[in-house]
Amino acid sequence: MAFIADRIRVDAVALGVVLALLLSGVLTTEEALAGFSNSTVLSITFLFVVGGAIWQTGLADQIGRRVLAVAGTDETRLLVVLIVAVAVLSGFMSNTGTVAVLLPAVAVMAGQGHLAPTKLLIPLSYGSMLGGAATLIGTPPNLVVSGTLRDAGEEPFGFFTFLPFGSVVLAVGLVYLLTVGRRLLPEGGSAEDGDGRAATGRELIDRYELRRRLHRLVVTPRSPLIGKTFAEARIYSEHGAVVLKVMRPPDVSSFRQSAQARAASLGHNADSRRFRMVPIAFRLDLRVELDDVLIVEGDLDEVEATAAAWRLRLVEAKPKDVKALSGRDGSLAEIVLPPRSEVVGRTLADHRFDQQYNLRILALSRPGTDHALDPLSETLRFGDTLLVQAPWEALEAMRRRKRDFVVLGDPEEERGAPHRDRAGRALGVLVAMVVLMVWGVVPVVTVSLAAAMAMLALGCLTAQEAYRAIDWRSVVLIAGMLPMATALQKVGLVDTTADWLVDTLGAADRRLLLAGLFVLTSVFTQVLSNTATTVIVAPIALAAAETLAVSPRPLLMAVAVAASMAFATPVASPTNTLVMGAGGYRFGDYLRVGVPLMVVMLVLSIALLPVLFPFTAG
Repeated sequence: MAFIADRIRVDAVALGVVLALLLSGVLTTEEALAGFSNSTVLSITFLFVVGGAIWQTGLADQIGRRVLAVAGTDETRLLVVLIVAVAVLSGFMSNTGTVAVLLPAVAVMAGQGHLAPTKLLIPLSYGSMLGGAATLIGTPPNLVVSGTLRDAGEEPFGFFTFLPFGSVVLAVGLVYLLTVGRRLLPEGGSAEDGDGRAATGRELIDRYELRRRLHRLVVTPRSPLIGKTFAEARIYSEHGAVVLKVMRPPDVSSFRQSAQARAASLGHNADSRRFRMVPIAFRLDLRVELDDVLIVEGDLDEVEATAAAWRLRLVEAKPKDVKALSGRDGSLAEIVLPPRSEVVGRTLADHRFDQQYNLRILALSRPGTDHALDPLSETLRFGDTLLVQAPWEALEAMRRRKRDFVVLGDPEEERGAPHRDRAGRALGVLVAMVVLMVWGVVPVVTVSLAAAMAMLALGCLTAQEAYRAIDWRSVVLIAGMLPMATALQKVGLVDTTADWLVDTLGAADRRLLLAGLFVLTSVFTQVLSNTATTVIVAPIALAAAETLAVSPRPLLMAVAVAASMAFATPVASPTNTLVMGAGGYRFGDYLRVGVPLMVVMLVLSIALLPVLFPFTAG
């Protein structure tokens, strides 16, 4: 219930499970903490580092853009190339990372072809899930079911064991999305109409009509703002006006003397002085000085209220002031909130979002809501899109926090790939890792550790970047939920559930048992983490196979495939949430397109899995 309510972080819930099992005496200390030394958990941790290196070197971005460059602007061809490309990439790196890398390029392709982003972005998300089901490392559930086999004394799944059925899944999913699914997707507007797609900084300026919202505030001698930092003044939280940049004379004291002398000689008032102001990037610790000119963004009434409160003089903005929004020091970006973001359920004012992340919030939009929302007072929901202006470093820091924020907007490849000159090395390590995993002589955990260490040794990412690349929530979630599976087995719930499934479904037909496990897993996956679902259901599938004295491989494969089919809700997968804001989708769009696809995958699993993985043991 804690997972479904989503009020507590999933990793905190998992640790609470460990503590409860310890205090209740259901598990010993060794059993409760065994998940943190589990080889599957360690493999996933090291693979996060490998994925981080692929991100930091820009390798995934380079591959994705080159592939999409051959797609042209024909919608059918673009859909085919898009789905295949995202599926292939998702076989080797995280689904969320793959979609985040390709999303800006897809938006550009849609704009060039005058296509509706709504026709492309759900297929992008679904394609990543279809591709993740095709390899051992494509998604954590695949590693979990392989580990379940290994722990039971069975031969674990190999790297490409998933590929035969995964290829069929991808092909059928592609046909569905090109035909039935394509017709079920909402029409939307073309990308050039600005229908919620990711955009460059310049396009965001036009879309949000920011030019007309720019103003200048001059700091007068009577202003109480003089000497205060912007953090102390809290201008934004008080009145809603957003300071973007400060223009300051190069030397205030000498300027005043020279300005007065020039004004006296010319017979002009000193206010008419002309000089070259020095632009200063906004910082919270920057102290305001007399004669500073603040370039601000906001509604006129907000700016007038700010001017009155701080005794500032309001003057008309200049055309060049638009450079304060996007330039050398920083840029505009849209940030989509995933379902488990730390700011969901809170207001930006309560969270002090702007101060914590060193950015300025310019606008807040929500799928299905046409009217403007107040960024300060509105309680944030998943799928909300924040328009922010921030330094490049702040945007990069938020890009790395994929669980909390999905950064769209100006892609700026150089900013997102600090080690671009090492992309060839990263590719070599990735190929070597795949070859060793396919060879199967070395355990997966050893290969993944070696690949992570090689990425570090070759400079594909730094140690600090490696730690940031690891999704610690996922690691703690898996490590915390594995003891739950052990506890369920010890108290007999796994055997009880397995016996019930065998008695009600397996006794009639083994394929019905497979179907029951598929449905159980796919339903849970729509509201729970697919990894947590797999950790719970996989032991049930194994126990059911033992009761029937059949091979567990087809049942565990069904569980893994079903865990990847998170199509029906925007909260079922981070990739669904990511494209929801970017494409302007509604909750019902996922149900309409995703449920039929899940039914298709169920039928496909019932028909083919027993053929590819016979129930006959041995």
